[in-house]
Amino acid sequence: MNLRVIMNKSSNVLKKTVNFCWIYLLQEVLSAIQKGKPGAFSPGRPTQFLRNYKSSLDFLAYLEGYCPSRSAVAKFRAEAIYVEFMKQWNVGVYFSLRFQEIAGALDSALTAASLAPVQNSNSNQGNSQALTLKQSVTLLDSMKSCWRQDVFLLPCSDKFLRLSLQLLSRYSNWLSSGLAARSSGHASFNPGNEWAISAAPDDFIYIIHDINCLATEVSGDYLTHVLQLLSSCSSEVLDLVKQSILEGGKSLSSMLPVVINTIVDALVEKAVEDLRQLKGITATYRMTNKPLPVRHSPYVSGVLRPLKTLLEGERAMTYLTPEAKNELLLDAATQITSRYHELAAELISVARKTESSLLKIRQGAQRRAGASSDVSDHNVSDTDKICMQLFLDIQEYGRSLAALGVQAADIPPYRSLWQCVAPSDRQSLIKF
Repeated sequence: MNLRVIMNKSSNVLKKTVNFCWIYLLQEVLSAIQKGKPGAFSPGRPTQFLRNYKSSLDFLAYLEGYCPSRSAVAKFRAEAIYVEFMKQWNVGVYFSLRFQEIAGALDSALTAASLAPVQNSNSNQGNSQALTLKQSVTLLDSMKSCWRQDVFLLPCSDKFLRLSLQLLSRYSNWLSSGLAARSSGHASFNPGNEWAISAAPDDFIYIIHDINCLATEVSGDYLTHVLQLLSSCSSEVLDLVKQSILEGGKSLSSMLPVVINTIVDALVEKAVEDLRQLKGITATYRMTNKPLPVRHSPYVSGVLRPLKTLLEGERAMTYLTPEAKNELLLDAATQITSRYHELAAELISVARKTESSLLKIRQGAQRRAGASSDVSDHNVSDTDKICMQLFLDIQEYGRSLAALGVQAADIPPYRSLWQCVAPSDRQSLIKF
């Protein structure tokens, strides 16, 4: 629509009979568009619709430039033809189409059955270059699309703001529902949860990294850009916009502990596979007359191996911050040690009950044979041997923790484990 050409030809007339020409010219323009280009008002082609709409606003602003006062502008906008002209632009339908386009792209990415790492992410251009997953890149691209020059429409600013926050919420829900499904061991009949069930522990490092990147972007450059586009709004409105976007970023960041705990759970599960070999200690020393052990069991070296492998892997070294690595290390070490203590305490409890039962049986046999039941057996008991083996094992385990940067004595479950298996003369000081 080349409306400026019309205006240039009519400018001299407008200066003489402004009000009349406003109404007349707008009527003619509306009629000409409806007859010659009826598709100009159709939002079915969003890009063309937006271009035409912006041209119409430029045209009206040009007309209003001839108004001698603000009251004259208000009067012009109240004219029936002005109202009729603006009604032709169905911005509500336009937004609905953009909504489907933008939200659909994210939904498509989030319904994938697995995490999709971005190929050659280091060579990507733009603000999303640091993101590692296609799902995360699509989220940021979708949120930015709401405010792109070829998409954003000021009359729909509240709707685009709501959409951007809904996109962020959709991503957060995708994360939380997937992690919950993994924790419960099934996909909860939600087709968007398979990714979490099949993901390897180090895959979640990508998620930790992307959450940090997204939270930084949302509360930084993204927020600044949105506030600039809405700078014509009142300070009260801008404060609400800022608060809502920052809250969305905080909500996303709140997922970090859950993601870290998901990795920890997987590492604990793998560690327990080795810790279950504790049961073999009983078979080794129960009624076998073996001497006291002098070295740790082979299983100990495997307990922390999955944790060490993950922390020293390329993904952790590349994408985890030192703070995240320390948190992951301490959480995993604490929970693995807690399970170690549970299994060791159970093993010793069973051993002592068994030994007590055997002692009663032996004492009963001695009484029936007429022997004194008060005779003490000064030999080292099977339970003593089991406890000594466990004591050697937890010392080696403590050294493994120290090699990872964790002081075993600082972990409450390790202190409990030490008290559980250490000889009486070693109880007071944890040293190995």
